[in-house]
Amino acid sequence: MRKPGPNKFSDEFRREAVRLVKESDRSLKSIGAELGVSETCLRNWLRTVPTEKQTTTGRVVSLEEQVRQLKKDNERLREEREILKKATAFFARDGR
Repeated sequence: MRKPGPNKFSDEFRREAVRLVKESDRSLKSIGAELGVSETCLRNWLRTVPTEKQTTTGRVVSLEEQVRQLKKDNERLREEREILKKATAFFARDGR
C-alpha cells in the first residue's frame, strides 16, 4: 500500500476537517477514520492549517466579517431607498 503524499488532500478538505474536529465532541480517531485520515495527521492539521478566522490574507473572510459587511451594506441601501422615495414624491408632486 502506497503512503499518501503531502498534497493528497486539498487545503479546503484540510480546513473542513479541522473545523469538524473543533466543532465535534468526537475523538480525533473516530473523525479520522470517517475521513480516511490518521489521528496524527489530524493533530498536525490542527496545529498548522489556518481556519477562516486565522487567515489574514483577505481572501478568506470569516462568517462574522461577512455578516458585519452585509449589515452595513443593508443599512446603506435602506438609506438610499428612503432618499429615492422622498425624491420621487417631491418630483411627482412638483410635476402636476
